[in-house]
Amino acid sequence: MARLGIGDSGGMTQDQIVLFALFAAVFGMMLWGRFRYDLVAFAALMLGVVLGVVETKHAFDGFGHPATLVVALVLVVSAGLVRSGAVLLITRTLVDSSRGLGAHVTLMGGIGGILSAFMNNVAALALLMPVDIQTARKAGRAAGLTLMPLSFATILGGMATLIGTPPNIIIAAYRGEALGEPFAMFDFLPVGGLTAIAGLIFVALVGWRLIPQRDGPGLQGDPMADFADYIAELSIPRGSALIGKRLSEIYPEADKADVAILGLIRGGKRRYGTSANAELRASDHIVIEAAPEALDEFRAALGLKISGKKNGDAPKAAAAGMSLSEVVAPDGARIVGKTAEAIGLAWRQNTVLLGISRRGRQIRTQMRKTVIRPGDILLLLTPKDRSAEIVEWLGCLALADRGLAVTADKKVWLAIGLFAAAVLAASVGLVYLPVALGIVVVGYVLTGILPLSELYSHIEWPVVVLLGSMIPLGSALETSGGTELIASSLVSLTQGWPAWAVLTVLMVVTMTLSDVLNNTATAIVAAPVGIQMAQSLGVSPDPFLMAVAVAASCAFLTPIGHKNNTLILGPGGYRFSDYWPMGLPLEILVIAVSIPAILVFWPL
Repeated sequence: MARLGIGDSGGMTQDQIVLFALFAAVFGMMLWGRFRYDLVAFAALMLGVVLGVVETKHAFDGFGHPATLVVALVLVVSAGLVRSGAVLLITRTLVDSSRGLGAHVTLMGGIGGILSAFMNNVAALALLMPVDIQTARKAGRAAGLTLMPLSFATILGGMATLIGTPPNIIIAAYRGEALGEPFAMFDFLPVGGLTAIAGLIFVALVGWRLIPQRDGPGLQGDPMADFADYIAELSIPRGSALIGKRLSEIYPEADKADVAILGLIRGGKRRYGTSANAELRASDHIVIEAAPEALDEFRAALGLKISGKKNGDAPKAAAAGMSLSEVVAPDGARIVGKTAEAIGLAWRQNTVLLGISRRGRQIRTQMRKTVIRPGDILLLLTPKDRSAEIVEWLGCLALADRGLAVTADKKVWLAIGLFAAAVLAASVGLVYLPVALGIVVVGYVLTGILPLSELYSHIEWPVVVLLGSMIPLGSALETSGGTELIASSLVSLTQGWPAWAVLTVLMVVTMTLSDVLNNTATAIVAAPVGIQMAQSLGVSPDPFLMAVAVAASCAFLTPIGHKNNTLILGPGGYRFSDYWPMGLPLEILVIAVSIPAILVFWPL
């Protein structure tokens, strides 16, 4: 990489200036949130190549980087463990809605912490969140009282092992590049495990009591009940101008009135999904979903009549042959950043968006033209036999416990055995971790635990693109001396301070970045800075890397720092400011516990 020094730039080279500007732009765009993080990172990489700060031959090294491969493989292995019934076996036998709130938080937090140590922590939360919500409904309490503790517990548990969270994987890979040997599977356990236990105790005993409580519908009760007044049947009278027209021809009028056409009833038989091209006849009944005002406007405009009662049994009748699904839209879902109309939800999937809940606020007008945000809860009416397929197509997470489709029970122990053998082999150095996980994936496919058709659908491609794009940029910053410049500035700031104080500053800076940025991006930037700080001080880089690993994982102050926090935003009915009352003392506790642990287990 060329280094073009410029004397009047305060000692910085031109490459450093360009790279710092690129990273500032990336961080700014991620904070803005207008464009998805993977697009932002990839665009920055391409710009870096064009500007000459990233060598063309190294532009795509990140996509073959061990950290990228491990993150992708862990997601597939996690899916295999879930599909085999291994995780379901644990949750369904232990969770009981009759337990008190404190006992439930303790139990779910413990399960979440343990699971997230051995599977991706986002996958662990995705599995446990529907269980927690169903338990809250049965117990008659708001899900917001327990979802945040569960999210924090899965984040904490991920720190204990190499594969629990992407930052640990990145840190291990950077150590391999800097020192010739990466961290092993359980090298994170002494510090990460101790910190996770302390954090889980705090969450279970104190933390959940600090969550702001407010009145609101939350997720209690039957979600269909709120829509009883919004589904009706309108009949076509004799002599109507609609007779002979196709049902699809009145869609524009329905859109104009903010009405959703659910289907057609003819001769007492309900036709869903195939009715769009049906020619309308006298006495046909059109099933619609609309607010009362919109319903009346649509009825009057087309000269229709209300069939029987306006309310009452209409919702149940209209839903026959259909299934109601509550889902949460995570960042990266197909529908996020778009509208139901834009993705063709109705005509592609024969699915109707009935309602949107955004941080506890119900949206019931212009729903199909409302841009969906991460954390929104969507109420969908889908063909009964395709509900799971449509939810997966959308990239959303079902909030109801649908009795997850699993393979035969006899494969539970086979799935666990293959995974345990791989972890053991990687831990003792017999097999390189990416290879061990790759063998598990092949084993899951060959034994039918994970269908080949689902193999790639479980990989979170935006994260893969983010990693593949940011790693070359991080390497370029390191090669240009940019990370050395950041490290020397921090060392100068803490000159004469004791080791624990220097580590604390590094943790606070990293943790602050992680609270507002993607934790993966934070780890990529902070890892080489930690190594440079250690080299500047003439000490072992291991404690600095451990400090970065813990801090990058611990994003508890905002809903945007970690995907788990974003996932619970809508279902918990939280506001942006609801995270810090429990998150701030938890971050302080993490620093207070991890710094002494690092100095003991990874001495300078």
